[in-house]
Amino acid sequence: MYTCLRVGMFLGTFAIVVGIWALVSGRNEVPVIWAVVIALVISGAASYKFLNAQREALANNVQSRAARASAKFEDMKAREDTD
Repeated sequence: MYTCLRVGMFLGTFAIVVGIWALVSGRNEVPVIWAVVIALVISGAASYKFLNAQREALANNVQSRAARASAKFEDMKAREDTD
């Protein structure tokens, strides 16, 4: 969910940056590299502020999966030592 929100936020920001750039410059030629860089910076800052709850949920999910995998590994290691 978090990744989809980040991608959506980037695409929306990119569209806005390209649109504003085209309106301000009066040309239809927008340097894509600069639009991507500006959109990455803006969407990164916006996601840091507005997607905190989703980022925390993702981090908790990853942490719990890592803990389960670590426990399973330690259990297998302990069983191997007893054999």
